[in-house]
Amino acid sequence: MSETQSLIGKIDRFPLRKVWPHEAHHFTTWLADNLDVLSECISLDLSLIEREAAAGDFSVDLLVEDSNGRTVIIENQLERTDHDHLGKLLTYLAAHDAEVAVWIASDPRPEHTKAVAWLNDSSPADFHLLRAEAVKIGNSPAALLLTPIVGPSAGSKIVAKQKQEKAERHELRHEFWTGLLEEAKKRTQLHANISPSQVNWIGASSGIAGCMYVYVVGQTWWRTELYIDRGRDLSTQNKHIFDAIAQKQREIESAFGQPLNWERLDDKQACRISFASDTGGYRSERELWPNIQSDMIDTMIRFEAAIRTSLQETARSL
Repeated sequence: MSETQSLIGKIDRFPLRKVWPHEAHHFTTWLADNLDVLSECISLDLSLIEREAAAGDFSVDLLVEDSNGRTVIIENQLERTDHDHLGKLLTYLAAHDAEVAVWIASDPRPEHTKAVAWLNDSSPADFHLLRAEAVKIGNSPAALLLTPIVGPSAGSKIVAKQKQEKAERHELRHEFWTGLLEEAKKRTQLHANISPSQVNWIGASSGIAGCMYVYVVGQTWWRTELYIDRGRDLSTQNKHIFDAIAQKQREIESAFGQPLNWERLDDKQACRISFASDTGGYRSERELWPNIQSDMIDTMIRFEAAIRTSLQETARSL
């Protein structure tokens, strides 16, 4: 054996429970006293808050804090990962309003590896899944070897934030449309059979194929419109309907009481006649929603009444 070979030892791996027979009494206690091992693995400076911290009827193995003041929960499992511990991880995260979750296990299953990766992509919280091994070299004392299996990334956090913002937009718009439709049904039957939507518009048929009376709402603005789109290969009919109605522009705007936006949209299939306002939208304070919704409904009622006759006359000429 060469001198170099004699200086190189072989890593021996053996069951975790040979070193830490009891997960809570031995492993968790040891880890609480040696958080630097975990800190180095996940690149966070951790300090202990509490061991076996209460979470309702359950208790989280370790409750710690990182250098940025974020609460971190740690769930230990000295065997193969299972659904029970995944559920505990999420329960403790919610109970302590934590921002980081660490799951340490001896054998991460592929299904749970995928689940933790999905959580990182779908949640603003950071999730770490680590493989734990007991190792030693020659006659050295046993050591804990932690290997990252799944962790957060800048890209996954951006995606998660975008998904969260999208979900919030959908929820806000659904609530906004629910309130508008409830009030509208008291004053007009035009949108009486329409359900709330998550997108930024809701529409009802005018009774003429391809012509809809539409409410549109943005973050700080709203619009009522007649949207003309009779389908593919019928853009000529769309332009014909628009042009015929536009011949009555002065009469229609006089009946409506305000100027309208006349958008023939020559580079597109559809056409639009609309009234827009920047007096508020679905991101406005909720106490302002009733006034915004009332203005939208009043505008739609006046808009439909002003344009109805011209639209019906045009439809008969098709």
